[in-house]
Amino acid sequence: MLTKTMRSVLLAALMCGTAGAAAAQDYTLRATANSNTEDEDYDGLVVFKKYVENASNGRIAVEIFMGTQICATGEECLQGISDGSIDIYMSTSGGAAGLFPYLQVLDLPYLMSDDRVAEHVLTGDFPRSIRARALDDSGDTIRLMTVGNTGGWRSYANTLRQVQSPDDLAGLKLRTVPADLPQVMTTALGASPTPIPWPELFTSLQSGVVEGTANGITDIMNMRFPDAGLKYLTLDQHSYVAAFWWMSNQRFLELPEDLRQIVVDGFYDLQQATFASPKRKEIAAYEGFVAAGGQIYVPTPEEKQQFLEKAQPAFEWFTANVPAGEEVYAEFREAVAQAEQEVAAAREADLN
Repeated sequence: MLTKTMRSVLLAALMCGTAGAAAAQDYTLRATANSNTEDEDYDGLVVFKKYVENASNGRIAVEIFMGTQICATGEECLQGISDGSIDIYMSTSGGAAGLFPYLQVLDLPYLMSDDRVAEHVLTGDFPRSIRARALDDSGDTIRLMTVGNTGGWRSYANTLRQVQSPDDLAGLKLRTVPADLPQVMTTALGASPTPIPWPELFTSLQSGVVEGTANGITDIMNMRFPDAGLKYLTLDQHSYVAAFWWMSNQRFLELPEDLRQIVVDGFYDLQQATFASPKRKEIAAYEGFVAAGGQIYVPTPEEKQQFLEKAQPAFEWFTANVPAGEEVYAEFREAVAQAEQEVAAAREADLN
């Protein structure tokens, strides 16, 4: 038989549990990324979920849907963000280029030298400028929350031969996303652009529909592309694999101000997690690639310059054909230059 004290303790515990359950139902955020639980996107979402649920004391619950459970393509998922049926979605630049073509500025090659510069750019004001453009272009329905990473840096990989210069890409059937910029750049380098959906890339490599791709090493190994014949990797790291994290603006604004701040801080933690995750995972990924018979070539600075010169039509296309392309390109170059200066100053200070 329960004592009066024990009954009081149990009653208090039940009341706290009931209050917590009620609070947890205040707001539920449905978040998705068209990848899998081995990906940096999932790592970021787990960090986001943990922070937001704890910091809100259970007032916000975050539900994670990986893959194509609630939407299958960038266009479909962004429509879900716009109409409010999806709260949070991660896209690459290619996945959102149909709606926001200026995102492809991050796909222009060889503009950022390393992780430290890239992360400096993406934690600065440049993404805020993109946020304002995206809100305006979407009628204030799609809000860019942060830009992280999903796969490190893109490098060329293929099934046929080692690539040391642009001439070695000549005639290769390279997989691209449907967006215009990667197709223009692939053509400029002498290869043949072949748009292939990501889920079909393994079988396309295996069957010879395509002979190469441009991806980060973690994506290459997560998808087991060496088993499809991918053998040669040229570590030119021509562009940063940016992850654009979107949120329904209506959903964001309907949150009380204190919870909006928690969500913003949660996206900061998500961003930092996606910055760190590829650096750890790529260690085992490179080892696995070599163990599977893969060959890695690191271009010299002179060879990378050859790639850059050959890719110039991509820059010309972007500034001439993308709405606000010239302005966005100038903003991005300025952000990179400022980041380089600040990173160099920090390095100098730490060396002295």
